[in-house]
Amino acid sequence: MTSENQPVRSVAVIGGGPAGLMAAEALSRAGVQVDLYDAMPSVGRKFLLAGKGGLNLTHAEPREPFLSRYGERRAQIEPLLDAFGPEALRAWARGLGIETFVGSSGRVFPVEEKAAPLLRAWLHRLRESGVRLHARHRWLGWTPAGALRFETPQGEQAVPADAVVLALGGGSWPQLGSDGAWVPLLMQRGVEVAALRPANCGFDIGWSEHFRARFAGHPVKSVVASFTDAACVVQRRQGEFVVTASGVEGSLIYALSAPLRDEIAARGVAVLHLDLAPGRELPRLIDELSRPRGSRSLSSHLQSRIGIKGVKTGLLREVLAAEEMADPLRLAAAIKALPLRLVAPRPLEEAISSAGGVAFEALDARLMIRALPGVFCAGEMLDWEAPTGGYLLTACFASGRAAGRGAAAWLNAM
Repeated sequence: MTSENQPVRSVAVIGGGPAGLMAAEALSRAGVQVDLYDAMPSVGRKFLLAGKGGLNLTHAEPREPFLSRYGERRAQIEPLLDAFGPEALRAWARGLGIETFVGSSGRVFPVEEKAAPLLRAWLHRLRESGVRLHARHRWLGWTPAGALRFETPQGEQAVPADAVVLALGGGSWPQLGSDGAWVPLLMQRGVEVAALRPANCGFDIGWSEHFRARFAGHPVKSVVASFTDAACVVQRRQGEFVVTASGVEGSLIYALSAPLRDEIAARGVAVLHLDLAPGRELPRLIDELSRPRGSRSLSSHLQSRIGIKGVKTGLLREVLAAEEMADPLRLAAAIKALPLRLVAPRPLEEAISSAGGVAFEALDARLMIRALPGVFCAGEMLDWEAPTGGYLLTACFASGRAAGRGAAAWLNAM
């Protein structure tokens, strides 16, 4: 609490996604006056889009596999989740009147499944607590005197603040506000920023015109994808993906996108292997495919003997030569491990999320930038990544809370 002789400290939170809103909430609870700025006409636009088909808020899997989803940045993300993890996030949502449930895959959703009710309740609570929201305010950096510069409908404005929390997102979906325009602003101040790269993204393959025209947009279901990385570690996932005009995308591809992207960057290509018939052993496939097919076509033979049809048959024909298709041994081997050559990730602006950002090494334990005292960072603009499935949102909420609490602690110590 502040005394009558001590002015109320003010903090500017820049960015109205989950991380920024959570930082604003933490600061408001600490008795700080919070002004939240967002470049878009309203806050939470990417959050609303993420919840359009069902808001995957977090995941209910055990702690160890949950933490493993953060890869090389697990050590930095773990303390944030220890302070505000999946169960705490579900309890927080319950406090907003939003009950959640665990789906069959372990993913956690609001009962209503949409993001809009949660966002409405959250914004109402923030306004009631005194948080002031400023839309159409694009951050431009600092004035020579240290004030924050904003481009607004009324022209450029300079705003003083006792501390700042930056929660500007990464570089994916720039039309919703995450355009990475903050990168040069921080680098000019000597802040270490890793280049932004696509994460949870699709990949280009370069289909033949025949395959693209016939199968673009078709889902490929019930397959296992595997990839062997540079350290000879085999990563394997089961699920489904979608054939696109240029290559592949979808949840199964996103789950492996980080090592695939890095392999392409290092070697120019990444080879993903597909098991098109999970649960069927290779000897049995060879036996089934070796049976006489009489007057039936190979496509009919594949469908009747092993259930391979449609886009899966198309994939086999796209990758294999005619003589391989006619050889039961080679065809069976391809069904169990069909190689797809991925040549490039899709552009950053198409990705669900981004990797890269402000290096954790440039921050202290409170998520304050060491080179810029009083400036804190949170959310996707930090250098970490995670697959879809609730992991991204959970860490965004947790880092926003940590940055807000860190800024409040820093102000109290001044």
